[in-house]
Amino acid sequence: MKRLHHLMRPASAIGLVMAMVALPIQQAKAHPHVWVTVETTVNYDRGAVTGFTQKWTFDEMYAAMATQGLDANNDGKYDREELAELAQVNIDGLKEFDYFTFPKLGDTLLKLAAPKDYWLEYINGQLSLHMTMPLDQPVLAEAEGLNLAIYDPSFFISFELAKSNPVKLANAPAGCQATVAVPKEDEELAKRLAEAAQVDATGSVGTDLGIAVAKTIALSCPKT
Repeated sequence: MKRLHHLMRPASAIGLVMAMVALPIQQAKAHPHVWVTVETTVNYDRGAVTGFTQKWTFDEMYAAMATQGLDANNDGKYDREELAELAQVNIDGLKEFDYFTFPKLGDTLLKLAAPKDYWLEYINGQLSLHMTMPLDQPVLAEAEGLNLAIYDPSFFISFELAKSNPVKLANAPAGCQATVAVPKEDEELAKRLAEAAQVDATGSVGTDLGIAVAKTIALSCPKT
């Protein structure tokens, strides 16, 4: 199994891309090692979905580790400039993993353009990555089956939608809505998780753990 990248900044601290831990997937033993709370804004323009603006807030332990040595002026704070290089390193690293962002039209995966307006903030011990992920081609808001899931297929990182207002719609046509579909927590799901966690003869592990537990955001708008 391919190793995840170990992204290093000048201070030799681990970068934000959860690919930063450099462990083979099988060593993760099918349990998450980084936890991310996600808030997503679906962007609309002229009756079409153009992309998604996300805020990922990392668990406190990871935030403390990732920010070590970044307080250049020793004022006890981390401003956007001090975090800028780390943000760039991690955006570059996330590309290989499709930014853990998977928009689809029905079962067809939609291509994302390069991220923009990305930056990090550190407030009250919480480290958050902000970024806008444009679609390569806008999709009509009324298209049937438009959906989005944010997850790590290996389940090394656990992505969880925020409990309060996890999805917002920006400039959406009247009547548009987002619905969060939660995977069934039943015997079938448990079986899928167990099967995905099995290491095969080559030492690799199933990579569908993340999708098995991912919550899908279904988008819909009235026909015009």
